[in-house]
Amino acid sequence: MNVAIIPARGGSKRILRKNLRSFCNKPIIAWSIEAALNSAQFDKVIVSTDDDEIAQFAIEKGADVPFVRPAELSDDHAITRDVVNHALTWLAENEQPAEYCCVLYATAPFVTSNDLASAFAQLKSSKRDFCFAATSFPFPIQRAFYFTPQGDIEMFDKKQMKTRSQDLQEAYHDAGQFYWGKADAFLQNLPMYSQHASAFLMPRYRVQDIDTEEDWETAELLFSAIQSRGL
Repeated sequence: MNVAIIPARGGSKRILRKNLRSFCNKPIIAWSIEAALNSAQFDKVIVSTDDDEIAQFAIEKGADVPFVRPAELSDDHAITRDVVNHALTWLAENEQPAEYCCVLYATAPFVTSNDLASAFAQLKSSKRDFCFAATSFPFPIQRAFYFTPQGDIEMFDKKQMKTRSQDLQEAYHDAGQFYWGKADAFLQNLPMYSQHASAFLMPRYRVQDIDTEEDWETAELLFSAIQSRGL
């Protein structure tokens, strides 16, 4: 059985009621539920939540909410892997064990059904345990700097000060969108950023972490532009 797990707790702090807030004319979680359902990759699309309103909306959209997420996995310190493993364990004990699982964030409106299907195909062909969404940094990370307590500027890697940008190795980061994997690999807590995983590369214009009001505004502008151009 293939299962999508969408974590969506009710108590978001930086953006209140974030998972149900309207994003381009529909609650943001709706985009993730629709992408999962339309991908035809899943036997179940489960929303893991502690919130009655989120649960009701998810069910109306066609997702399953077979349990209430425990309070100890619903606070600000909850770890995604623990939330996922709780859902996988519940399925194994109460319904049917999953073979493959995709963790899809509720605030990932840029993820398409095709992304999910293509990443699953990549996971199977790679013969690895995980496949997660990633993208490239827009600027060489070797040129990054920081401010000292005195307000001075210091480079993280001074050796690269005079290296040409085109001679620096390109760097990538987790896109924070979705994570495909074997259910057993999740439950065994195998490390994601390791030889166990492959990276499904997404274009930077479809990657936006949404944690602040500025993030939200940026994401809506990008999303609207993408839809208007049919990308």
